Amino acid sequence: MMDWKSVPAFLAVAREGSLRAAADHLNATHATLRRQIEALEAQLGAQLFRRAQNGLHLTAAGKTLLPQALEAEAQLLQGFSAVQGLDREASGHIRVSVDPMTAHFLLAPVLADFSALYPEIDLELRLSFGIDSIEKLETDVSIRHVTQVQEDVVGRKLFPLNIGVFAARDYLDRALPKAGPKGQGLDWIGYGPEPVLQQMIAQSAFPKGRIRHSIADPEMHLHMARAGAGMTFLANWVQAQFPELQRVPGTKFESSRSTWVLLHGDLQRVKRVRLFVDYLCAALLERRADFIGD
Repeated sequence: MMDWKSVPAFLAVAREGSLRAAADHLNATHATLRRQIEALEAQLGAQLFRRAQNGLHLTAAGKTLLPQALEAEAQLLQGFSAVQGLDREASGHIRVSVDPMTAHFLLAPVLADFSALYPEIDLELRLSFGIDSIEKLETDVSIRHVTQVQEDVVGRKLFPLNIGVFAARDYLDRALPKAGPKGQGLDWIGYGPEPVLQQMIAQSAFPKGRIRHSIADPEMHLHMARAGAGMTFLANWVQAQFPELQRVPGTKFESSRSTWVLLHGDLQRVKRVRLFVDYLCAALLERRADFIGD
């Protein structure tokens, strides 16, 4: 009889390339993982990995097993999701993934109102500029501002997210009249070695502005701009939240991204998730003008 506990162990080692890294990924011990791999190899009568200086590599037998193990993993995840889909009650737990900027400045009143309407539904908010996987069941609902959706999920594309160049009004009053035609004398708040942002600066109306600082956190860019440290790229909705900010004259919006609300297809049947997504989309659409701008 197949020992199914060994399948996650096999996949973890195949993905990580070492027993130690795989054990860390699975929150298991090195010895436990080694025993599971050895038991699987004994059961199959074949060696699955060979050791090299740079880690463990799949043998021919391991490469043959890998697609079958991946398919088994996918079927199991689908089964978990299908079981979740049997829940028809307006109660329970929903995991929501969203970037910190949107959460901090736009979602708090929306989530509070939803919680008041549905007191039996609890929300777990995951704030990250990374993207949790819906296919791998890392989150239930995801709000994303992206150019395209890569995963096989159900989504509602709400509206474009316009990104503009913003600075404090006081800063612009002080610095803009003295600036050169290409931005000489102006300061950009930098993101560091981010090619996309560097290209956006190069293609802006002020490519000769001085790029200062290296700040990876967009929320810190917001606060630095509000404090008069220079210009930076921010979502258009900041104008409605922070009137001290102004879109820099002569600049254009970058509108390749759109705002999406995404969920796993099987979760459409879950009443609490459906209620939350409907409410969330309606609330964001009410703020459409702030996102799109003029």
